[in-house]
Amino acid sequence: MAVRAASGGRVLSLDTLVRLRRGLHTPGTPRRLPVPDGMTAPMGCDAVAIPARFGPPVLSRLPRVGCVYADAAHWWWLVPSDSDYALEWPTPAQYAAGALVPDAPAVPDLIHRPAGTLPYTPPIPLYLALCRVTGTTPTWSRPAVA
Repeated sequence: MAVRAASGGRVLSLDTLVRLRRGLHTPGTPRRLPVPDGMTAPMGCDAVAIPARFGPPVLSRLPRVGCVYADAAHWWWLVPSDSDYALEWPTPAQYAAGALVPDAPAVPDLIHRPAGTLPYTPPIPLYLALCRVTGTTPTWSRPAVA
């Protein structure tokens, strides 16, 4: 589906309209976690939020850690865009497309920055560490229901 401006201008797809809407920022709207200077995010960025009490145990289980942000309530892990595709993140984790932090008065503090130029925590090890800490069986290990 595409929309053409009444003046006959540029055609905008639904994806473009959604992306433009997500980019607007007004008071009370989510804030985007920034990619630190000197780093690149060629695959885009999403984020996985977990309650702060789970942060240290998850961190200790990961072989590689990307950028991690924290506030009093949550730790936020940057992952490549679409890391939620066909993956059900365990409760109480929250998946944030576009690395948008909902209802935050300020952007959380960066508490871990990797040595390289990529800000990502690999999503599968993060998912497995979260499953382990929360006592959740990974989606692919659950019995099939007919």
